[in-house]
Amino acid sequence: MSERLIPYQPMDLQEPADLVAAIRQRRGGQFINLDRMLLHSIPIAKGWNHFIGEIRNNLSLDPKLRELAMCGVAVLNGAEYEFFHHAPPFIKAGGTKAQVEGLRLIGQNNFPTELFSQLENDTVALTFQMTRNIKVDPDLMKRLQAALGNTDAVELVTVIAAYNMVSRFLIALDVTPEDHPPE
Repeated sequence: MSERLIPYQPMDLQEPADLVAAIRQRRGGQFINLDRMLLHSIPIAKGWNHFIGEIRNNLSLDPKLRELAMCGVAVLNGAEYEFFHHAPPFIKAGGTKAQVEGLRLIGQNNFPTELFSQLENDTVALTFQMTRNIKVDPDLMKRLQAALGNTDAVELVTVIAAYNMVSRFLIALDVTPEDHPPE
């Protein structure tokens, strides 16, 4: 295995103490490789922790739809690290193992739409359109707004946009999964 171009910060990093503590608190005491890479830039790590923390913990959007979108972005962008961290919360939020496996086929003709509700399929379609095409079909947005309301529709779009950012960061800096998925 070749040496990392930009190494991870040490697992036992202590400074800046307030930020390190905030990251560990958000992660339930853990410190993952993403954090260790982000901490090369204190302003970015601080902003990321706040922004992504809000997305992960404080949205009104159904957590299953949130994690569905995150997993979809991960597959579409080839960000295995992202999928590794979001498939377990998707299952915890009500997803199934069959749906997780089906998500690996997002964007392909054999995507198993029958495993998902209409709203979940629309979420997958939005994830695909935002990730691959940028532009979104207005009829799809109308259906999502009608099903979710304004707040949750905006939150879903934000989740997809934010996790496209996450996957691009992970891939560009070759952030790899830890030995064990988080609980």
